[in-house]
Amino acid sequence: MGMNSVTNIGRNGIQDWIIQRVSAYVLAFYTVFLLGFFITTDVDYQSWSALFNQVWFKIFTLLALLSIGAHAWVGLWTVSTDYIKSAMQRFLFQAAFMLVIFVYVVWGIQIIWGL
Repeated sequence: MGMNSVTNIGRNGIQDWIIQRVSAYVLAFYTVFLLGFFITTDVDYQSWSALFNQVWFKIFTLLALLSIGAHAWVGLWTVSTDYIKSAMQRFLFQAAFMLVIFVYVVWGIQIIWGL
């Protein structure tokens, strides 16, 4: 088992492609929803807080956050395996970004759920 198979998110290229596409759709729906919310609502603290107090929107936001992490990881993995030829440099690059993505996802979960 090579280093590439350890650090990619899917088991093969098709799964990575599906993850990339599904996460892109989730992010597109989330963006369209937020644009609609901003267009149709006089956004202030109360309306924004009321939106985030709804469990369905917290779940939708969590799904978007996880989609950002998965989408970024597949993209970074693809670019790094294409352009960083040294296995050790590629592994260090991927490990650093994996840590950053993990920290942002955990931090986002804490913010969304008020932990």
